[in-house]
Amino acid sequence: MWAASCLASCCAACACDACRTVVSGISRRSARIAYCGLFALSLFVSWILREVAAPLMEQLPWINHFHKTPNREWFETDAVLRVSLGNFLFFTILSFLMIGVKNQRDPRDGLHHGRWMMKIVCWFILVILMFFVPNEIISFYETISKFGSGLFLLIQVVLLLDFVHGWNDKWVGYDEQFWLVLLFDVFMVSVHCILLIPDLLVFIYRYVALFIVSLVCYLATFGFSGLLFHWFTPSGQDCGLNTFFIVMTLILVILFAIVALHPAVGSSILPASVISLYCMYLCYSGLASEPRDYECNGLHKHSKAISTGTVTVGLLTTILSVVYSAVRAGSSTTLLSPPSSPRAGGGKPLLPLDKADEEEKEKNKAVTYSYAFFHIIFSLASMYSAMLLTGWSTSVGESGKLVDVGWPSVWIRILTAWVTAALYMWSLLAPILFPDRDF
Repeated sequence: MWAASCLASCCAACACDACRTVVSGISRRSARIAYCGLFALSLFVSWILREVAAPLMEQLPWINHFHKTPNREWFETDAVLRVSLGNFLFFTILSFLMIGVKNQRDPRDGLHHGRWMMKIVCWFILVILMFFVPNEIISFYETISKFGSGLFLLIQVVLLLDFVHGWNDKWVGYDEQFWLVLLFDVFMVSVHCILLIPDLLVFIYRYVALFIVSLVCYLATFGFSGLLFHWFTPSGQDCGLNTFFIVMTLILVILFAIVALHPAVGSSILPASVISLYCMYLCYSGLASEPRDYECNGLHKHSKAISTGTVTVGLLTTILSVVYSAVRAGSSTTLLSPPSSPRAGGGKPLLPLDKADEEEKEKNKAVTYSYAFFHIIFSLASMYSAMLLTGWSTSVGESGKLVDVGWPSVWIRILTAWVTAALYMWSLLAPILFPDRDF
């Protein structure tokens, strides 16, 4: 007994030392990665507790105070929601604490990038405390999580549209500037004829790349639609709903191209192709979320026996998707940059500064993104991940241990595709409908 106690103490000490080592290695540059790791840890904890915590939670009188004990799936969902609530509160508190941080001299800047041991302990305490709150609070959090998840998906769509339009503007904008450079080069060709060659090569490369990327996206979109018809509209079954989803998405894809190429709009085909592929992917994601016993879901033939490896791969894919979206949104300079943030390509001092001046300038440097909004993104992602792990609070009971399966998941995906289409069409038509406004 004494030896076991000593061994446990040694293991605990080693774990604490390892944790301190990891925390001390988190620099200012790697802070976002650390938040990403903490968020991923919360998802793994949610998954593990969903698998093993139900028998223990059934014995807790402040949770299981019902006249008739609920089924096991209820406790699995409840465990995920409680961990998610703790994670949500952690990032929401950080968000409120970071409101108004404009430069790195603010003491809260150090809290955002440092003091990781304290933050990890606070996160752990919040998650533990959530298992002592009444069921009514968890039920309320479950309700608002559905709205928060929808907001998170909307932010994903806005980020995608911003990324695609920025990508297109960068390429097309360069090509428009090329003609000015070309005229100048022609004028100077008698003296420096070699100057024309690099610009011409870049010009050709840009247009060829633009064409190839758009062509690949459209080929993938229409090829994907053929697979959807094969998988989700099997012969001999009445699959009118699935057919409607796929055909509606194809109509939107064609509409994107027509509007984008209309002379009055004058847009490029690149954004239309990328958005078309994304909408078709959302259509597939929605159809794949249909219950496995639904006769029009062709994937049910491959999921009669669900292995641990299959569930693990599915969960890891979900985690990576959510974490990437949260970090991508939290790092977006377009949405998050405060008015005082430094612009890219800012001027450098003519004379080198000494070390003290450099440190003073570093402290006075404006922050490059909104810390408050960065943490809000993770708060919304916490809600979204809880809905995925519980199938929007229905699929655990319908589909056993599968992740993100059930009719609520289907409609969320399909509605997200339609909202994406509406926002993209609005981005094309708004400058024409309201020419006096700046978009």
